Amino acid sequence: MTTHQNEIQVGAQGRVVIPAKLRKALQLKHGDRLVARQVDDSLVLERRETVERRLKQRFGKVPTDVSLADELISERRLEADAETDSR
Repeated sequence: MTTHQNEIQVGAQGRVVIPAKLRKALQLKHGDRLVARQVDDSLVLERRETVERRLKQRFGKVPTDVSLADELISERRLEADAETDSR
């Protein structure tokens, strides 16, 4: 794994400039889309395609006849029922 480290300054309206050395190393071009997310006290910027690929790998094994949303709703209802019963 190659690591580049640069200090950058947050500018007006929260803007940051990715240093040219990093843009070149990552082959970032004008118009590329990045996803920003917080991990603990760090800011992580990733290519949108990288995030999509990771999510497809994580959830690609879910059978097509399974609705994760329906399963989550069912779990929440069971938890709510258990909470009501314990009162």
